[in-house]
Amino acid sequence: MSAVDRRVKDLDTIAAVLPMERRDELAELLTDQDVETLRHLVNEGMGANTLRALTSDLAYLQAWSLAATGRSLPWPAPEALLLKFVAHHLWDPEKRLTDPGHGMPADVEHKLRLQGLLRVPGPHAPDTVRRRLATWSTLTKWRGLEGVFSSPALKSAIRLAVRATPRPRKRKSAKAVTGDILLKVIATCTTGSLRDVRDRAILMVAFGSGGRRRSEIAGLRIEQLQPEAPIPIEGGAPLPSLSIHLGRTKTSGADNDEVVYLSGRPVDALNAWLAAAKIDKGSVFRAIDRWGNVSRRPLDPKAINDILKQRAKMAGLDPGEFSAHGLRSGYLTEAANRGIPLPEAMEQSRHRSVQQASEYYNSASRRSGRAARLL
Repeated sequence: MSAVDRRVKDLDTIAAVLPMERRDELAELLTDQDVETLRHLVNEGMGANTLRALTSDLAYLQAWSLAATGRSLPWPAPEALLLKFVAHHLWDPEKRLTDPGHGMPADVEHKLRLQGLLRVPGPHAPDTVRRRLATWSTLTKWRGLEGVFSSPALKSAIRLAVRATPRPRKRKSAKAVTGDILLKVIATCTTGSLRDVRDRAILMVAFGSGGRRRSEIAGLRIEQLQPEAPIPIEGGAPLPSLSIHLGRTKTSGADNDEVVYLSGRPVDALNAWLAAAKIDKGSVFRAIDRWGNVSRRPLDPKAINDILKQRAKMAGLDPGEFSAHGLRSGYLTEAANRGIPLPEAMEQSRHRSVQQASEYYNSASRRSGRAARLL
């Protein structure tokens, strides 16, 4: 068995938390020690989303190192290599017009593009560079080594590079999926087909449970759903209700079981999907093949994004203006528009940062407030 085949086999043991469509690619890029580190982190209970992000960053770093130096990442990395990484990823597009040697060398860029690891033109976003350096630093510490990631030279290089190429901060989704937009999107799911029933449930559950992250929706399992007592409504039928146990999330502690609630029509939509797909255990939201067969495996988180964009296009909206994160920002924006207090909305969205959550509230109140309507 070759080293690559052995790594493929080892990666199969942690298939539940890694993007397995990239398994062979990861086996080619990562070293034996890299794979062993990832397996250790899975056994230690690292969150699946964190591990996926870490693995993606590590694969990119390894590919860049091979392309830029002809060698795998050294542990620990010398300061010169860290500075080279910054120079290759944070550069001035205008200066490159007159100096082709500025920024990432053409041969390095070509190799990364061939591997599908470099997609967008121009320099990286500063936050992406900082995150990958943080991943590099974390992995260095896990190997019991000391890095130079806090060196004055590295900090200064990043600061000067960011200052030289200012760029406006973009939100993850250009538009929030507020209630009115959600209704238009859901209106495309009316045929009663399995795909329509599933997509309707995905969109309503994601929004109604507080604007869940796409990874939380894709990874949702029957075992996380707990029926609750119906909610009495004066003069009407009680609303069905259930709780969703999220377990450990991106912003919760290791031992915290985050719980959110779902009531009314989203519960009906979810139950309709489970009944139609005959799902009583395992993954809630699954792929459907061209013949209408429901897979046993969960949807990939990217599929949640694709579903929203496809439905937005079917509704006559510009799919480029929406992403799955728009369901999360849309929930808070809609809560603000309806006058729901911020703390109450945060209990459902599970935002930990008041500053982050209040951005959506402030935007909604400013847009509809008197200060924006002086003329």
